[in-house]
Amino acid sequence: MRIALFAAAAAALALTACSQKTEENAAATADAAGATAASAAQDTAVNAEAAADNAAAATNEAAANVDAAAGTAARKTDAAVEAAAKTE
Repeated sequence: MRIALFAAAAAALALTACSQKTEENAAATADAAGATAASAAQDTAVNAEAAADNAAAATNEAAANVDAAAGTAARKTDAAVEAAAKTE
């Protein structure tokens, strides 16, 4: 009977130790998950800022290209008007 009692006590202690270890592992896992989520949020913010910067640069470049094309069209129109005037 004593052996069974000691075995039960040993099993209870082992279960308690296992539960403590499980609790520690769960806490560590939760901490790691929180750190991962925070890192992902920061990465998302950085990437969004970079995307906004790239979009602004592309918009500025497109505006410059439109301006240059308008200047070219104006010069060609002036040249065509001058050429037409010379043929009269």
